[in-house]
Amino acid sequence: MVQWQSIRDVVVVGLGITGLSVVRHLQKISEQLDAPLNIRVIDTRPVAPGAEQLSDDVSLHSGGWNQQWLNETDLIVASPGIALATPQLTQAMSLGVPVVGDIELFAWAVDKPVLAITGSNGKSTVTDLTGVMANAAGVKTAVGGNIGVPALELLNNDADLYVLELSSFQLETTSSLKLRAAAFLNLSEDHMDRYEGMHDYRKAKLRIFEHAEIKIVNADDKATYPEDIDGLIEFGVATGEYKLSEYQGQTWLTSHAQRLLAANDLSIVGQHNMLNAIVAIALLESAGIKIESSLDALRCYTGLTHRCQVVSRENGIIWVNDSKATNVASTLAALKGLKIAGRLYLLVGGDGKGADFSELKPALASLDVELCCFGADGKQLISLSENSVYFDSMQEAVTAIRHKAKTGDMVMLSPACASFDQFANFMQRGDVFTQLAQTQDA
Repeated sequence: MVQWQSIRDVVVVGLGITGLSVVRHLQKISEQLDAPLNIRVIDTRPVAPGAEQLSDDVSLHSGGWNQQWLNETDLIVASPGIALATPQLTQAMSLGVPVVGDIELFAWAVDKPVLAITGSNGKSTVTDLTGVMANAAGVKTAVGGNIGVPALELLNNDADLYVLELSSFQLETTSSLKLRAAAFLNLSEDHMDRYEGMHDYRKAKLRIFEHAEIKIVNADDKATYPEDIDGLIEFGVATGEYKLSEYQGQTWLTSHAQRLLAANDLSIVGQHNMLNAIVAIALLESAGIKIESSLDALRCYTGLTHRCQVVSRENGIIWVNDSKATNVASTLAALKGLKIAGRLYLLVGGDGKGADFSELKPALASLDVELCCFGADGKQLISLSENSVYFDSMQEAVTAIRHKAKTGDMVMLSPACASFDQFANFMQRGDVFTQLAQTQDA
């Protein structure tokens, strides 16, 4: 851990929301020192976002690098978006300048238990749900990191428990974060423009376990396992201390062979969300929180906005906003293990970005589905199912569905495409769908 009395100069690389949180944190530390810190900021963008919020005593170099600042400083705090392999950073590190990120500064300052979650998919939902359930159990919990509020800002909440979503980028510059429990949800190809293959990407993710008392891994994804298995806990579809079990025709969320909650009682949908729920349970129990007092919060949890979010249950018809599914893999995750009493009306389409949609065909074949295709590449999706209809717009599709959907059916927007052909972004697309779902005469 750093001895702040021995540090005089600090350079923050990258401004924006995270960089500003770092500057504010450093200023608070500076106020407690005999000699104040000299805080400087480098942002390679011509106009550094948030520059107007910097106080006069913080120097800013924008529009490029300042290698002299980097080489002569005592500490560099780099934004997660800037790789350690960046030549300007490697040159400074070769001279002995330490480079850390905001999560490492958080680790030096935090004095309460911390839970953390990483993975290629699902980490935002698990992080958010863990925080919701912990607060429902009466534990004052602050949630942030790679989701919502920067980690250093959470320290202002004086919480009794912190729950962090951590990306591989953040973990690269984190070496001393002590965790009550850490979860590595899954690993799939991502960020290959930053890493030298999957091994390098996985290595960054595994850093979450370096100082974790309890290590929660995916029994169905061996890539999530660390070499050191001390304190290991497994979750999975049918394997592990935390798993899904079948009893009297229902799927149950199970902890150490104890059935906690029937999956049918959840407001979130899809097998992936059942697994997200059992990971949240595993994290809370690892922190010594009695889960019974937060099961009602789990029942009512409808998910993060635009991520398999149940937005209406009008007349027994479930409407699900999964607008963030902007690629085939995300839509496949939404469909996996989906159980519906009636028919699924699946809205797909938009800007396919040249994707191969054929992977969706086997998943659709196992469902009673009507494929409602729309948008620029909607016609490319029609061949995925014998029961497909093309519409010019999502709004037109919803109007048609309204006239035939009945109790037990589900209407899901999980487009497998980007939104830019008809919407500003996936958030606007999801908001429009939600408004249509909640309008009786859409």
